[in-house]
Amino acid sequence: MTERILVLGGDGYLGWPTAMHLSARGARVGVVDNMSKRAWEREMGVQPLIAIPSLAKRIAAWQEVCGRSIELFEGDLTDTDFVHATLGSFRPDTIVHYGEQPSAPYSMIDVHHAAFTQSNNVVGTLNVLFAMRDLLPDSHLVKLGTMGEYGTPDIDIEEGYLTVDHNGRRHTFLYPKTPGSMYHLSKVHDSHNMHFATRVWGLRATDLNQGVVYGIETEHTALDPRLATSFHYDEVFGTALNRFCVQAVAGEPITVYGRGGQTRGYLNIRDTLACVALAVDNPAERGEMRVFNQFTETFTVRELAERVRDAAAQLGIEATVVHAENPRFEAEEHYYNPRHSGLLELGLQPHLLSQELIDTMLQRIVQHRDRIRREALVMNVRWTPKPAAGAPVGS
Repeated sequence: MTERILVLGGDGYLGWPTAMHLSARGARVGVVDNMSKRAWEREMGVQPLIAIPSLAKRIAAWQEVCGRSIELFEGDLTDTDFVHATLGSFRPDTIVHYGEQPSAPYSMIDVHHAAFTQSNNVVGTLNVLFAMRDLLPDSHLVKLGTMGEYGTPDIDIEEGYLTVDHNGRRHTFLYPKTPGSMYHLSKVHDSHNMHFATRVWGLRATDLNQGVVYGIETEHTALDPRLATSFHYDEVFGTALNRFCVQAVAGEPITVYGRGGQTRGYLNIRDTLACVALAVDNPAERGEMRVFNQFTETFTVRELAERVRDAAAQLGIEATVVHAENPRFEAEEHYYNPRHSGLLELGLQPHLLSQELIDTMLQRIVQHRDRIRREALVMNVRWTPKPAAGAPVGS
């Protein structure tokens, strides 16, 4: 029997390549989206580097190019009736959940964006969990979390859980979370709600705490221009390496926040697809919330910027690295040692960051240089209010 996989957030940077990847493997794939990411882009005055057709047109192009169909369900995950109806009609064996507001800066613009991010993300995931409980208790939820849930504690970060010895007794807890934005905090709430649903209702779930993703192309987006994914480089929706590469091509300074000692986990977009496929192929047990820390390497922001600068120089592009005021509330120098063995043990073969890979990204960006909006590279979304002129710090 053909496996049924429902991809939530199928119009997004990761959702669309994932849908194609799973479809190409022979699964019956459906995608859910309400196209809200495109509305948020219009609100912020940003756009993907590569123009992408509507989701319906991309699905038609996929059918034309590869002869495989993807089913589209257009609706909002915060609509309980829509979620129940969609899961009830498609009856997925696996649900891959990307369908959330994905930006930390967007969540920190003001109280309205913070409240929207929290309600949108948490309520949407709750609706999925309740629909699984009521309709598909044996289905497997593969949920995109984030390494940002953990923050940067001054101890090793385990994969999801921490065993504590206290007053002669021992218990294993979800690893304590110290997120750095309202977006990351919404993901923490998701993790706790999933943990509840597995403990109390016996559902099965895999929480993929993903690092920062980079990359512009996958095996299937490269087949036809109409299959491209939504590569963002702006400060709100773009990630560090992607933004640095576009800044270099645009002739703009590569902006590093503060001293640039912030260390994070990173992975190639192709490895995201491989990790999701491994989670799909190796489902959690009933009553289990399994956690994988999904990244392949760690770098400081300064190291990434310097790698982009050096790779650009090899292509004759002169780029400079500058240190800008950090608009975020984060430690710039810190201990960071997260475990990430689970996916490697399942067989992940990482695409590590190399100069050749950065070269390929830069060359692809050059082809679309005329679409770069320089004003979107630095948009000054601040985590904390800026002190009034002449006011002491902390006043």
